[in-house]
Amino acid sequence: MGNLFQYFCGALLGWGLGANDSANVFGTAVSSRMVSYRIAVILTAFFVLLGALLQGEPGIVTLSQDLSSNPGPKAAQIAILISVSAAITMAGMTLLSLPGSCSQAVVGAIIGLGMMRQDVNFGGFAKVLVCWLGTPIGGAAFTFIFYYASKFILGKWRPTVFTYDPAMSLLLILSGCYGAYALGANNVANVAAIFVGSGIMSVKQAALFGGLAIAAGGESYSKPVMMTVGKGIVKLDSFTAFICVLSEAAAVHIYAMVGVPVSTTQAIVGAVLGIGLIKGVHTVNYRMLGQVSLGWLATPFVAGGLAALGYFLANLHYQP
Repeated sequence: MGNLFQYFCGALLGWGLGANDSANVFGTAVSSRMVSYRIAVILTAFFVLLGALLQGEPGIVTLSQDLSSNPGPKAAQIAILISVSAAITMAGMTLLSLPGSCSQAVVGAIIGLGMMRQDVNFGGFAKVLVCWLGTPIGGAAFTFIFYYASKFILGKWRPTVFTYDPAMSLLLILSGCYGAYALGANNVANVAAIFVGSGIMSVKQAALFGGLAIAAGGESYSKPVMMTVGKGIVKLDSFTAFICVLSEAAAVHIYAMVGVPVSTTQAIVGAVLGIGLIKGVHTVNYRMLGQVSLGWLATPFVAGGLAALGYFLANLHYQP
C-alpha cells in the first residue's frame, strides 16, 4: 500500500508537469491556429515519452545525486514529500493558467527537506542554479539566431501564399515534436529522480514512469497555459511561433545532454521575449511578464516551504 501511494504521488507530480509544461512546446502553434489542440497533445504525449526513454537518464542521475546519499529508513517519506510539495505547487500554477517551473519546484522541495534534515548538498545545486539563469537567456539568444537566419532563407525562397501557410504548419509541427522530445529528455528527471535517489526505482524504470506521467498531464489538461504562453506575453504569428518553439527546444535539449533539468517555461518565455525585443519592446505585455516572473520566484520557496512543513508534521512525536 505504501509503494502504491509513493507511485501515486510521483504520477501526480508528472501530471502537473505535463499539464503545465506541455504548453511550452505547442502553445504558440495552437494559439496562432496553425495546429489543432488535439493533434498537439497527441504528438506531445508521444514525443515526451520518446525523449524520456532515449535521453532522460543523464538528468535523472544529476538530480538524484542532489538528494542525501544515505536517506536511510525515511527514503519513502522523502520521495512522497518532494512529489506532493512540487505537485501542489505546479497544480496551483496550472489552475492560475500561469506557466510554472517544475525544475524549481522539485529543487525547492529538495532544499526545504535538506534544511530540515540538515543535509543539503549545496555544491550540487550550484550547477543547477547557473543553468536556471542561463535558460531564458539561451532561449532569447536562439531566437535572434533562428529569426534572422530564417528571414534570410525566406528572402531567397520568396514563397507564395499558397506554399507559405502549409510550410509554416509543417515547421510548427516538426519544431513542436522536437520541443516535446526535449521536454521529456530534460524534465523527466524532475518527476523520477527522487525515486532513484531514494533507491525505490532504477534509472530506466524511473524514465519510463516519469515519461508516462508527463504525457498523461499534457494529454488531459494543458490548454489554459497554452493560451497564456501563446498570447499572453507577445502576440505571435505563425512564423514567430515557429521561431519560439525551435529556440525553446534547442535551449532545453542542450541542457538535457549536459544532464541538468531546467525549465521549459523559462526557455519559451525567454524565446517569446526575444521576439518582443526584435519587434519592439512596445509589443511586450509587461503585466503578464511580471506575473510569470513572480511565479518563477515564488515556485521554489512555496515548494520548499510545503516540503519543510510536511517533514515537520510527519516527524512530530507525542510526549506525555
